[in-house]
Amino acid sequence: MHQLKKKFPKQALKSHGNRIKPQYIPQINILTCFCPFNSPFNSPFNSHFNFPFYSHLNSHLKIMPELLDETDLQILKTLQKNAKLTTKELADAVHLTPTPVFERQKRLEKKGYIKKYVAVLDPDKLNQGLLVFCKVKLKQINREIAESFTRRIMRIPEVTECYNTSGNYDYLLKVRARDMKQYQEFVLTKLGDIDSVGSIESTFVMSEIKQNYGINL
Repeated sequence: MHQLKKKFPKQALKSHGNRIKPQYIPQINILTCFCPFNSPFNSPFNSHFNFPFYSHLNSHLKIMPELLDETDLQILKTLQKNAKLTTKELADAVHLTPTPVFERQKRLEKKGYIKKYVAVLDPDKLNQGLLVFCKVKLKQINREIAESFTRRIMRIPEVTECYNTSGNYDYLLKVRARDMKQYQEFVLTKLGDIDSVGSIESTFVMSEIKQNYGINL
């Protein structure tokens, strides 16, 4: 186990019979381990290094989140405020040159930290000024009913957001409409057309006090 000890400090390894017991898992991406031919790890059962230590470490590495540095966070904060920035403008904002900023932004997109870029529209100017939070309780709920309800909601354009919640109601819908008449039509012909809906409760927004599209980083 000569080369294994090079990769882990002594306090990381503890003799435990014929096995190596990890005391903590260091933040590494790849484990390279070469076992001597007379090692108990070299057996058909442990082929491809599938021995307990490796399996434990490998499962831990799969769930270990990738750490973002301060520059990554600054790029995300800046793009939350203005996603239309060019690469050069973004680089100036985070005090780097364009090439590494472009590479970082593409990596953040590929890893899913940036899900998509959208334009935020003014609902009042587009005659969609009525905002309603609609609580929905189903008659009964199981996986099949929940999936069916979700599919129906995904096809209704008036519903801009939908959350499965705890409490007295099963779902919270954020609904945009032109006026009360259109919302009533939505309730009667769209929500009311879903057989699993048992009851609803509507809360009408009088004014929007704060609307922040970003997350706190």
